[in-house]
Amino acid sequence: MNEQTTAPKIKKETKNKIRVEFDRVSGWDRFKLKYLTWRFLGLSIFKLFRLVLLVGISYVIIYPFIAKFAASIMSPSDITDVTVKLISKNPTLDQYKYIILENDFTKALINTTVLSLTAALIQAFSCCLVAYGFAKFKFKGNKFLFMLVILTMVVPHGVLRFSMRQNFASYEIAGIYPLLNKLGLTAETGINLLNTNTPLYLMSLGAIAFKNGLYIFMLRQFFKGVPDELEESAYIDGSGVFRTFFTIILPLSVPMMVTVFLFAFSWQWTDNFYTELFYIGVSEKPTLMPDIVKVPPKLTPEAGWPTKATGDWTSAVKNTAGILIMAPLMIVYLFCQRFLVQGIERSGIVG
Repeated sequence: MNEQTTAPKIKKETKNKIRVEFDRVSGWDRFKLKYLTWRFLGLSIFKLFRLVLLVGISYVIIYPFIAKFAASIMSPSDITDVTVKLISKNPTLDQYKYIILENDFTKALINTTVLSLTAALIQAFSCCLVAYGFAKFKFKGNKFLFMLVILTMVVPHGVLRFSMRQNFASYEIAGIYPLLNKLGLTAETGINLLNTNTPLYLMSLGAIAFKNGLYIFMLRQFFKGVPDELEESAYIDGSGVFRTFFTIILPLSVPMMVTVFLFAFSWQWTDNFYTELFYIGVSEKPTLMPDIVKVPPKLTPEAGWPTKATGDWTSAVKNTAGILIMAPLMIVYLFCQRFLVQGIERSGIVG
């Protein structure tokens, strides 16, 4: 039998003795032993380099937001003054005031919140259900259907623009209207769902809305990591598929569902592709967040504002509108960032 060698243990008395001997050394000698060493120099250089690198990266990321906010509180005289860069000489909140009052910010906030919140909640649930089916059930065509889901992330939405509009202009389910036409009960080809939010809700319910392929992929990766023993135990206890899904799987997937909800909410918040697609007339279209990105009448040259730097002034006003659009998203992120980080980590799409 080989003898096992063990490292000598340092007793408590030995530690105390070393500490006492170190305390007896003069302050200058202790300073040299602690700081005037190559190890300390190397650590100091590494920490300084890391600090400079992080500050530089943070500056590059944060500077555009700082510049936008600085321009949002500038007066027209600051815009035309070449000596003003970030710090305003005559700060004012007129840009925020007139955008809120004249660009229907309150109406846009309410309409966009209702639309984004409803669509995001529906997408979080529908994508979760579809992803669970792909991850836990083996059936013919599983991989092929999932490939089609991934394909929805590749196909440009502009290619399907005309077909989607025509589909919801005469929307019908399971051939009901052709059957009614044959019976002579109606001459219509379908229900006209344009100029309403219904197309967006139906697409969300079918998990085929904007970026839903990405959500299904993320949730499928998460469900593949859930142990099968949890479901098997539930089935042994007499629980069905849907009861298992609602009582066991959904509570486990809360962080991932919050992540999907935040993504869906954010993308719907600033979307103008689908809203302009399904709302044909300008008068029928509700005021949404992208609609406030314009110069209010009281901030135009016709209202007495200087025309020397109209382009710069227009850009500053639109950037201010962008800040107002981002503000609610930032507030939501502050409250849900913990779930967002957990969901991204558990999705398996990062290393």
